[in-house]
Amino acid sequence: MKDAINNSECRSTQTPDYDVAIVGFGPTGATLANLLTLRGQKVVVFERDKDVFQLPRAVHFDGECMRVFQAAGIAQTLLPNLFVGPGMKFVNARGELMIDWTRPGGIGPQGWCASYKFHQPDLERALRAQLSERGGADVHLRHEVFALDERDSHVRIRFEDTAQGRLAHTTARYVVGCDGARSTVRRFIGTELADLKSHERWVVVDALLQGERADLGDYSIQYCDPARPITYTRGPHNRRRWEIMVMPGDDERRIGTPEWIWGRLARWITPGHAQLERSAIYTFHSVIAQGWRRGRLLIAGDAAHQTPPFMGQGMAAGIRDASNLAWKLADVIDGALPDTLLDTYESEREPHVRTFIETAVQLGGVIQATDSDAVAARDREMTAAIREFRTPQPRLGPGWHAGAAGGDIGPQPVFDDGSRLDDAVGYRFALIVDEALAQCAQDALTHAAHRERVAIVPAAREQLRAWLEEAGARAVLLRPDRYIGGVAHDMGELAALLARAGVACAPQRCEAA
Repeated sequence: MKDAINNSECRSTQTPDYDVAIVGFGPTGATLANLLTLRGQKVVVFERDKDVFQLPRAVHFDGECMRVFQAAGIAQTLLPNLFVGPGMKFVNARGELMIDWTRPGGIGPQGWCASYKFHQPDLERALRAQLSERGGADVHLRHEVFALDERDSHVRIRFEDTAQGRLAHTTARYVVGCDGARSTVRRFIGTELADLKSHERWVVVDALLQGERADLGDYSIQYCDPARPITYTRGPHNRRRWEIMVMPGDDERRIGTPEWIWGRLARWITPGHAQLERSAIYTFHSVIAQGWRRGRLLIAGDAAHQTPPFMGQGMAAGIRDASNLAWKLADVIDGALPDTLLDTYESEREPHVRTFIETAVQLGGVIQATDSDAVAARDREMTAAIREFRTPQPRLGPGWHAGAAGGDIGPQPVFDDGSRLDDAVGYRFALIVDEALAQCAQDALTHAAHRERVAIVPAAREQLRAWLEEAGARAVLLRPDRYIGGVAHDMGELAALLARAGVACAPQRCEAA
């Protein structure tokens, strides 16, 4: 690494030292690094901290995220320390149910459960260990990037090794800022944040129970009490979290102190029941960056968007960013698809994440209401007809997909033998195709590199045949991020679909077409 760093300036007209530099090694950055190295990209990671942050932060991810972790190779590692969440209930000050957000407990369309509770340090350690085992990434902890100089063919990255107090530089084709809400990379892009108008202070408290407390329940509860809104959620094993809204009139000197916290939690637990592991005062923001890319600089995760926690989608949005961006970077760097593909990253992801943030803001309006008249109207309306809430399933915004099904997340069947579709195809494009066309599609891929690029999956199993029938098509192209790129009804459309993916088909006659 030292030679690459010290010599990169004099070799500025030659090949950059790295394909991708990632600034920030939290869940988004670590997931992105794993997916890029799966595609053989040479990656460098810079992280200002010296180790995984050992205390809880994010506590929830969904089945789509678990599918990404499956691709990264850590799903089975995570499973023993996950708790399947049954959902969330919103109750008013009288304990009356207003919103019922029940999650199905079994395996869902993504091949995993709909809701998982986790301990963030466990996830980060698993991602880092997997990256280390796979290789292909140089990780530099206690290194802080302070300057980015974009050139025609690369970015010159200047940074400080804060452990040694030394300055150095290196080069990469692209830089991705996964460096949080105060992102350095976002500043260099020069993007501004669009404000979705929800900024409230809450105290987040994580506790470790000393024994069984079945009475606390497995459901998350939003206590929509205008005197003091509070959230309760269960984590894996003995972990529990309470989020306590800061109210007008609170003594600023006492907020977040142990005495203040125990006073707010007395309804549920006392110091004899649990140990306080962590407390922190947060302002729950709702913002979206207006510009996720400038040339060779990009941002992801909290650097690109921040959401109130009321849907449990903050970290999940960053994992989706990494999944969307990784294959696009790899395809552009490998020359399979043009650089303009990277413009579809923001155009696809921004409307998707906006749906979740706006929904979280709306739910926050229910939870955080304190005006007496508004609360009375809310209670009358919502208790008269209990709302059954369902998790949104937004499509991607405009981008690299086509047709009525393009931009929808594709399902992941779990087959009778327990295997999952994604494990069979790997981290690449997959063409689910009826058996009659499958051999034609295979014969049309004349280059070995193209056969490696796209997995041809004949719809020999019932679940795959049913999928094609539901899509009204003979073939469905799944992108590496498992969103649908498009569908085909005959060999001509199938060839066009593959051509968009950078795969040339030999012209031929196909009797099955």
